[in-house]
Amino acid sequence: MAQVGEHREDFAVGFNGGYVMSSLAFVPEVPQLQHTGFTGGLTFRFTSEKYFKSICAIVAEVNYANIGWKEDILTPQDEPVINAVTGEPEQYERDLTYIQIPVFARMGWGRERKGVQVFAQAGPQMGILLGEHTKMNFPWEKRTPTYSDGTGRTSGVVAQDTMAVENKLDYGIAAGLGIEFSFRKVGHFMLEGRFYYGLGNIYGNSKRDFFARSNFNNITVKLTYLFDVRRTKNSKIK
Repeated sequence: MAQVGEHREDFAVGFNGGYVMSSLAFVPEVPQLQHTGFTGGLTFRFTSEKYFKSICAIVAEVNYANIGWKEDILTPQDEPVINAVTGEPEQYERDLTYIQIPVFARMGWGRERKGVQVFAQAGPQMGILLGEHTKMNFPWEKRTPTYSDGTGRTSGVVAQDTMAVENKLDYGIAAGLGIEFSFRKVGHFMLEGRFYYGLGNIYGNSKRDFFARSNFNNITVKLTYLFDVRRTKNSKIK
């Protein structure tokens, strides 16, 4: 009775799925388009209290994610580079599959059991590499180089195209904003936009290594469904 916050012991589980756009911040720079892929997995939420107007919770996920990078291979005139062997615009993409485990501190404002709630959440995220796959439509040894007359590639940075990922463990910080729709007998439906900034590099970054930096930047839009496993008995909770 002496506590400021209203105690909760609500526990909900469910699943999530969505669309993720990713790229890597290479130094030296590699021109890129957004790599697109799928992410999905399990979600767990424990709500501990309502502090004034804020509903406080811890959220954890275990997700499968298809991320990576897609190169933007252009000439200095911003035209596609045509490969001399295939006669097609050169394309290169690397798919990386991860198990990602984010853990968030979550703050919500609005209804808990029936109605609408907006929320913000942020916390650390860890990723474990499962595998990688390269997509390219030209023979590597016959790729178009950079030419001094401006007819070749804009960027001569191609070391990443033949390098396997060196660091299997990825880690960083994720944060998201979203809206939740709750129904007493059905559960909770959430739509969220999320950004992830990697603090680790997929390649070595010592003075002897080619890249000084090679960390992820991901934007995710996802839907989540949760059903209540345990709900606090309190007639005041709406």
